Amino acid sequence: MTQTSPAAASAEAPAQAAPPARHHRVHRAWFVAAVTFVTIIGAAAFRSLPGLLIDPLHQEFGWSRGTIGAAVSINLALYGLTAPFAAALMDRFGIRRVVAVALVVIAAGSGLTVWMTAAWQLWLCWGLLVGLGSGSMALAFAATVTNRWFAERRGLVSGILTAASASGQLIFLPLLSWLSEHHGWRPAAVTVSLAALAVVPFVWILLRDHPADIGVAPYGAKEFIPKPAPVTGAARRTLKVLSTSVRTGTFWLLAGTFAICGASTNGLIQTHFVPAEHDHGMPVTTAASLLAVVGVFDVAGTIASGWFTDRFEPRRLLAVYYALRGLSLLFLPMLLGPSVHPPMLFFIVFYGLDWVATVPPTLALCREQFGDDSAIVFGWVLASHQIGAALVAYLGGVARDVFGSYDLVWYASGALCAAAALMSLVIRRHPAPATPVLAVP
Repeated sequence: MTQTSPAAASAEAPAQAAPPARHHRVHRAWFVAAVTFVTIIGAAAFRSLPGLLIDPLHQEFGWSRGTIGAAVSINLALYGLTAPFAAALMDRFGIRRVVAVALVVIAAGSGLTVWMTAAWQLWLCWGLLVGLGSGSMALAFAATVTNRWFAERRGLVSGILTAASASGQLIFLPLLSWLSEHHGWRPAAVTVSLAALAVVPFVWILLRDHPADIGVAPYGAKEFIPKPAPVTGAARRTLKVLSTSVRTGTFWLLAGTFAICGASTNGLIQTHFVPAEHDHGMPVTTAASLLAVVGVFDVAGTIASGWFTDRFEPRRLLAVYYALRGLSLLFLPMLLGPSVHPPMLFFIVFYGLDWVATVPPTLALCREQFGDDSAIVFGWVLASHQIGAALVAYLGGVARDVFGSYDLVWYASGALCAAAALMSLVIRRHPAPATPVLAVP
């Protein structure tokens, strides 16, 4: 989050203190939230494709799974590392411009893969370009829209926007897997590119940076809020908060547990579940449909976890989530097979409920421990989530190349989740003394 000096705010106030009288049956904030929801759904297509490309790229180009996994790793790492700075870019240039450019960059990165002939081109297109573009539409995008446009129901809106990613996975995974299996991986990549471009007009026409742009107050606000002047020091403050938070043990425990969260979801299941099931004889379309079901229950799990977080100790919730996740991964090698059976369905339902259940308690602990800087700290914790995902996306492919199966990967990830459960309980219950962070004008 960024800060604007009182002088800058007051300088803008006279020009915007008297908004025109406008009466809408539905507040414009809900239209902005709807456009954001659709944009995040589209972004889910970019993250669901890599797991479907591993086998086709391996067969066509002869690239090892480790080489392909390296491109996914670059993508995931940049997705996380870009997030802390995305809000600063939005404060400087506006939400609409940043998101529109990000969508075009993603479309270019995905579309250019159709003509690639070398592995470095995959790293450049899918790793660098798509990673930077999708990182600009991470949780920072949803948080910025929620904070600017809503004074009430922020929890509901942020929960819905977080769940949009799971909904997008549900929509795109079966389609992309069918295209990949029946028409090759190139039509699937082009579909992702076209989906990104299709969202751009909606973003440009319907999305607005601030309620003051159209002369209304945020939803639920008691009074009109002037639009602040562009903030140029936000990126420096983001780095300053990082330099302060890394001096606390709590930050490293939160970052460590969330890194394991990313490793066991985006890096492991999202990237390697489909090829692992294919190794056991299951059709790619069927395996992708199972992964899409994870997205269905992800929505319910996110909402339920938020409800639990308001009522129970977040540290204990995280310990339970990670312990159960690790236990389920230890059983997964015995469940893989050529057909769908009840124990596998139980695993899919459970993993869906647990997929992002860790987000609400992690956010609550950041808020408890770091106060006003909690949003920025969470951005860096999210970066650790993606770095963990990137490492396992790469190492999982290497392990499959070396050992001929994913069994060791499942067992190692289960052990990591057990470690995350213990780390969650070690997090201090009360906030550490805050080190003041100077706001950069």
